[in-house]
Amino acid sequence: MRNRYPGTCTTCGTPVAAQAGVVLKEGGRWRTYCTEHEPRPTPPPRGDHIGWHTGPLAGYDCETSARDPREAFLVSAAFVDSAGTARTWLVDPGEREIPEDAVAVHGITTERARDEGLPAAKALDEIADAVSTHLTAERGLTVFNAPFDLMVLSGELRRHELTPLTARVGADALAPIIDPLVIDRGADPYRRGPRNLAAMCEFYGVSLREAHTAHGDAAACLELACEIGARRPDVAALDLPALHARQIEWAAAYARSRQEWLDKRRPGHGTVVDGTWPYTAT
Repeated sequence: MRNRYPGTCTTCGTPVAAQAGVVLKEGGRWRTYCTEHEPRPTPPPRGDHIGWHTGPLAGYDCETSARDPREAFLVSAAFVDSAGTARTWLVDPGEREIPEDAVAVHGITTERARDEGLPAAKALDEIADAVSTHLTAERGLTVFNAPFDLMVLSGELRRHELTPLTARVGADALAPIIDPLVIDRGADPYRRGPRNLAAMCEFYGVSLREAHTAHGDAAACLELACEIGARRPDVAALDLPALHARQIEWAAAYARSRQEWLDKRRPGHGTVVDGTWPYTAT
């Protein structure tokens, strides 16, 4: 983050005026750097420890019609597992139209989805069954920014009057979910830079092939989660229920911090940062 107060560059010793450099927390201390010598963050080294990241996992991702999960409908989805099995779905939107800005992201037109897609109710039922069967077996499901994808799926099931996800797993909540975004924010909260899927894959050295396709993003999310586990032994040491619980705490803490920042820097902004994780039922 930008330095709020003047200081001296840790690397070169030159004075750094307020807002002219950065401060980074290193070894429990805040250190100031000039822009020329700002350290480039690197991930921790990989270890050979075992943990949830070495067990059977799966990844889920969907492409949608909008950025708002309360309004979006599902266009495509993918479910991949650590054994190499993959399933993908293309959903017929029926009378709904896929907006051009959404097509620009994932490349799926309304015409293609109508011609090649499964009827929405059939596709959604199959997707929900794949997700719920995996979770019922108490196996971790990796979902990047889980509240978005799970809210879209939940909303679509409700619109089509299909069995909700929680009813399929026989529980009040979906677990265990593994969200690389939430884990990374919790384990490394002060790292600067974007934390979208592409940026995090680059940081952790994960190949992101076919970005903005459900299969490509689901596979990358699964590999990213495993890479985080391999590089963060304290996180890998948690069992799946404990990891799920810790992510609830991390998500809530991030939301509080973000809300405080907005309230202080942008009074009257009107935004409420929702820290509910892994999703808010619609």
